[in-house]
Amino acid sequence: MEALTQALSSSFSVSREPNSTSAPHPRLGQYKARYSALEQHERRRKFLEQQKLKRLNYVNHARHLADGDWTGTDSDEEEERQKSLSQDEAEDEGMEIEQRRKLPKHYANQLMLSEWLVDVPVDLSSDWLLVVCPVGKRSLVVASKGSTASYTKSGYCVNRFPSLLPGGNRHNSAIGKDYTILDCIYSEVDRTYYILDVMCWRGHPVYDCPTEFRFYWLQSKVEEVEGLSEIGKRNPFRFVSLNSISCSTECIQKTLAQDYSFSVDGLLFYHRETHYTPGSTPLVGWLRPYMVADILGMEVPQCPLTTKPNYAGHQMQQILEHKKTSTEVRPADQNGTYELEHLSTPDTQTEANKHREGMES
Repeated sequence: MEALTQALSSSFSVSREPNSTSAPHPRLGQYKARYSALEQHERRRKFLEQQKLKRLNYVNHARHLADGDWTGTDSDEEEERQKSLSQDEAEDEGMEIEQRRKLPKHYANQLMLSEWLVDVPVDLSSDWLLVVCPVGKRSLVVASKGSTASYTKSGYCVNRFPSLLPGGNRHNSAIGKDYTILDCIYSEVDRTYYILDVMCWRGHPVYDCPTEFRFYWLQSKVEEVEGLSEIGKRNPFRFVSLNSISCSTECIQKTLAQDYSFSVDGLLFYHRETHYTPGSTPLVGWLRPYMVADILGMEVPQCPLTTKPNYAGHQMQQILEHKKTSTEVRPADQNGTYELEHLSTPDTQTEANKHREGMES
């Protein structure tokens, strides 16, 4: 069965995670998903309870990421995660097989990833925040010891450059004491790292702080750094923090009707109290803008973001094709392994070709 699941995953992107965003939205398939709305609601409750009891040493964790020194840490679990990285994941990151074997294992699986928002929380308007996301690739950005490194979700270092982030260039690095760790979406078109979240700023980790505080902290700190949002010699890429808003019906409607300086990919819904936890979590939900009316059950303005794109119909076709194989997907691994989140608008022709090649093989 393991071999069958892996074979299917190469053609159908079979996910091992409940409500993984690498697969189509389960509620739009008009069939009973393996993971019901009740289960997602229950998992949210358990996640909130567990984070109160789980107190990790994030100071040491952040320092390891910044220094690149993992001496004395338990690497067995990371080794297993590294071995489980599939060939398709490597190809998605634009890597050859030889490069995939050399991935720096410690930088993999460090980002907090979302699930499809299947069960609409009853406290959505009061306890959740919304972030509009641009099209791009999720990146772990680590500024330390006078340089800035950008890693893919699977831990591959794709770029190293100077930046105005604390610790990000040799002029603002206080002998390794200042380091910054960010969760970003990189837009190659804009040469911009859009900052989704902050895990550490100037050596102060905020992993175990609520989302609402992290977002406030991020905005205030970014505003203090002059020139961070501009391209320059010491800052070859722009760093721009994304704004968060409340999830009231009125705010969501206004958000959908706005014009944006970037191409909008989707909407992330964060529970105000969730800590920054690497891995997939039901406390962060993901929706395409055109899904808001169907999933949240609210009236939306008639505008480009709410217009169903051409690939919406193709996505429905995918759901029907995946219906049988999705029943074989196992629950999420308890050790935190998760399916990589998809954060780029699908190309209909490319997806169709991949499906056709998978069926022929």
